[in-house]
Amino acid sequence: MSKFIVSGGGTGGHIFPAIAIANAIKKAQPEAEILFVGAEGKMEMEKVPSAGYQIVGLPVRGFQRKLTFSNFVVAFKLFQSMFKAKSILADFKPDVVIGVGGFASGPLLKEAQKMNIPTLIQEQNSYAGVTNKLLARKAHRICVAYEGMERFFPKEKIVITGNPVRQDLIQNLNDKKEEAFEFFKMQGNRKTILVLGGSLGALTINKSIEAGLDTFVKERIQVIWQTGKSYYPIAAKVGTLYHDKGIVVHDFISRMDLAYAIADVVISRAGASTVSELSLVHKPAIFVPSPNVAEDHQTKNAMALIQKNAAMMIDDKNAQNELVAASIELVRDDFRMGIYKQNIASMGFQNSADTIAEEVFKLIKYLE
Repeated sequence: MSKFIVSGGGTGGHIFPAIAIANAIKKAQPEAEILFVGAEGKMEMEKVPSAGYQIVGLPVRGFQRKLTFSNFVVAFKLFQSMFKAKSILADFKPDVVIGVGGFASGPLLKEAQKMNIPTLIQEQNSYAGVTNKLLARKAHRICVAYEGMERFFPKEKIVITGNPVRQDLIQNLNDKKEEAFEFFKMQGNRKTILVLGGSLGALTINKSIEAGLDTFVKERIQVIWQTGKSYYPIAAKVGTLYHDKGIVVHDFISRMDLAYAIADVVISRAGASTVSELSLVHKPAIFVPSPNVAEDHQTKNAMALIQKNAAMMIDDKNAQNELVAASIELVRDDFRMGIYKQNIASMGFQNSADTIAEEVFKLIKYLE
C-alpha cells in the first residue's frame, strides 16, 4: 500500500487543490493512505477533515516583511516545525511528499528532502514563491500552471499540469442555470455579476461593491456578493435593504457551481485557484489583485491573462473609484465578453489533479 503526505494550506487557494490531488490519488489507488500536514490554527485544520482526510498541524507561522520582535517567535516556531515534521515523516514513512504551498509545506518538504523522500511541488502562480524556489533544487518534480516557469525552476523537472480545481464547479453548468436562478432567487432575464473576495475576504472589493449597490439596482444588474467572514456582518446588514432588488449577500458560497452557472461577469482577486476555475468555466473577469501577498504574485497571475486579452484588471488602489463602473460597462458589452470567454478558455487545463497524481505515481516507480 502506497503512502502519501500532502502539505500546505493557509487559504482556500491552497487547500482545495490539495484536496483535489488527494482525491485523484484515491481514485486511482483506493487503498492509498494519505496524511495532510497543515499549519495550526489555519483553515485547513477544518476543511481537510471535512473532506475525509486526517491532518496534523505544525506550529509554523509566516515572517513579517519588516523587522519586528514577532519574527523571533516565528523563527522559534519554524525550528519547532522542522523538528515535528521530521517526527511525522519518520512515523508515517510516506513514499512521496507533495507540497502545494502555504506555511506548512516549507518545513515538511525540506525535512523530506533531507531524508531522501521523493518530493513533488505544485506551484500555482505565474511567479514562483520563495519557498518553492528554495525547495526546487532537490525536488523530483515541479507541476506548474503557466508557461515560462523555467525562469524559476530547473527546466527538466517542470511539468505543465494546470491547477487542480473542484470538479463539481465545472460540470454541466449550462444545465444548472434554472436551478441556480431559483437557488439565489434571481431573475433569468437580467445580467448577473458574481463578486468573489476569496475565502478570507477582500476589503477593497467589499467596500467598492457596498458603495455601488444603488448603481447596480438602478442599472437592473443582479449581484451575488461573497464577502468572506470578516466583512459579512456589515454587508448582511446593508444587504437587507436590497434583498428584493437582485442583491444577494453570502459570507461563503456553498454552491459555487450554481454561482458560476449564472454569472455573466466575475469580479475577483487573482489567486491562482480562482484564475484556474475561471479559465475552465469560461467567465469574463475583472481582477483586483491583492497588494498584500508575497512578491505581488496576484498581479502577475492577472497579467498572464491580460497579455492574452483574456480578462481585465483594476489596481486595488483604484478599485473604489473604478470597479463598479467598469463592471457595468463590461456586462453590457456582449462582444468584449465574448472575446474574454474565448481567450480565457484557451488557458484552461482539464483534469489537472489526475495529471498531477500520475506524476506522483511516477515518483514511486522512480524509487523501484
